[in-house]
Amino acid sequence: MQEISFRNDILPLKDKLFRLAMRITLNRAEAEDVVQDALIRIWDKRSEWGSLASIEAYSLVITKNLAIDRMDKKDNQTQELPSESELTHDTSNPQDLLIENERLSLIHQLMNRLPDKQRLIIHLRDIEGKNYKEIAAVLHITEEQVKVNLFRARQKVKQWYLEIDGYGL
Repeated sequence: MQEISFRNDILPLKDKLFRLAMRITLNRAEAEDVVQDALIRIWDKRSEWGSLASIEAYSLVITKNLAIDRMDKKDNQTQELPSESELTHDTSNPQDLLIENERLSLIHQLMNRLPDKQRLIIHLRDIEGKNYKEIAAVLHITEEQVKVNLFRARQKVKQWYLEIDGYGL
């Protein structure tokens, strides 16, 4: 195995860990605390780094577990993810930009209505760009379960979106 450096290998994962924690906690302050706790735990386990297959997967698992534990303790799953446009737009038409921002906000709201497992899987796959194998390793499930849950999550978001879009709400 290669030698792992906290500064070069783990700190660059901070943004990914934050996005994952944010997706679970739906609260910026909670997500920041989770990432800080995760980085401390990862540092405390530095003697085990050499035996790890992937420090990134290990870090994501720790972050996921800490975020879920924190949510279980706080029991505040009714908060919504703040809507922030993550895409840059080349359009000069303010109306098109507003419509796109509203669509993204609606999709975020719909994703937040999904069950926890489906929400995590869709986040890891569609936002973080992880492959099925990596997601299965992080969530301790099979690749087939990842595929099924991802399909169901996408279908449910699509169904909810079309219902809302069809009624013009």
